[in-house]
Amino acid sequence: MKEKIISKASDLFLKLGFKSVTMDDIAGEMCISKKTIYKYFCNKEILIEESTEMVHKTVHEVINTIVAKDYNAIEENFEIRKMFKEMFQATDTSPLYQLKKHYPEIYQKVMNRELDECNMCFKQNIEKGIQQDLYRNDLDIDVYVKFYYSLIFSIKENTISEREATKLELQALEYHTRAMATPKGIAELEKQLLKTNI
Repeated sequence: MKEKIISKASDLFLKLGFKSVTMDDIAGEMCISKKTIYKYFCNKEILIEESTEMVHKTVHEVINTIVAKDYNAIEENFEIRKMFKEMFQATDTSPLYQLKKHYPEIYQKVMNRELDECNMCFKQNIEKGIQQDLYRNDLDIDVYVKFYYSLIFSIKENTISEREATKLELQALEYHTRAMATPKGIAELEKQLLKTNI
């Protein structure tokens, strides 16, 4: 039951917002009493924390699945972006923006968790791209990881509209890729951009 509550709460939080969804809403959606929810979660903040943890796990499992498909480095980034777009397309307001605004402590925990995971993903992608001659081999990998992380999370946490954030993320991905790409990488980037419908 606890897992079901977390799963339903995650869906509702992502669709309608962390602030606007109440414990009553979750109980109503699940056809259970609010008392049942409080049996597992003494307050909404704890439920939000566990929900963001579940979303985090899901996102990184999907990223690992995409990486395992062995796309080239540039295509891999576009596939990951597509996955994010599909996961959050029902959302009007950026979930990270809402968390930062209404639940800053939880937001900080989420960001601390994401920092390591994302940096590792970005680093592996750059190393893979260098091996595939898609990215230049003279890159300072750690600096590019930092640049991209700052860019993406700045968009996520400062853009209210999820639709607007999605558009900006595509531009950030193009910017990031062009900055690193070899001529072969630019050709692959152009190919991916043609396939992308914002």
